Amino acid sequence: MTTTYAALLRGINVGGGRRVPMAELRTLMENLGHEAVRTHLQSGQAVFTSPHGDEESLAAGLAEAIERHFGFAVDVIVRDHAYLRGVADACPFPAAELAPKQLHVTYFSAAVDADRFAQIDGAAHLPEEFRLGDRALYLYAPDGLGRSKLAEQLARPRITRGVIATTRNWNTVVKLVELTRA
Repeated sequence: MTTTYAALLRGINVGGGRRVPMAELRTLMENLGHEAVRTHLQSGQAVFTSPHGDEESLAAGLAEAIERHFGFAVDVIVRDHAYLRGVADACPFPAAELAPKQLHVTYFSAAVDADRFAQIDGAAHLPEEFRLGDRALYLYAPDGLGRSKLAEQLARPRITRGVIATTRNWNTVVKLVELTRA
């Protein structure tokens, strides 16, 4: 059985460093045996089908191939359509009422428990808010991610220690659900 996945690459094509041209990424993924490979934007999203492997092994294989081909390490998270749909559906904030720049999802490579966030004083950051989901964190930042003081706190090493974490705005979250729909 073939499954449709999204690969989320962390920290590529930002500020001129760690360049991964999307055409080369597509070819690289096709050479790994993936099919129907498409990319979305330049910021590190690829959609593909694969009849084999689980999310973790697919992510590890892609990360290894990227490092061999481009000469630098890139963190990769792979998730299937059902997971991406579930994350979008479980959003605790009124996504339809918010501008996409106000709502973000951080995808984690593994489950994280609430204890990691215990030192963050949520009240001190209002009206910004965050909520945990299934290997995901939802962030409401009314002035956008670039101005968010709460986002700075959530990105600290004590929060992300031991997991890959990569953030996407709500437009990308919704688009990945659409692109992975079989």
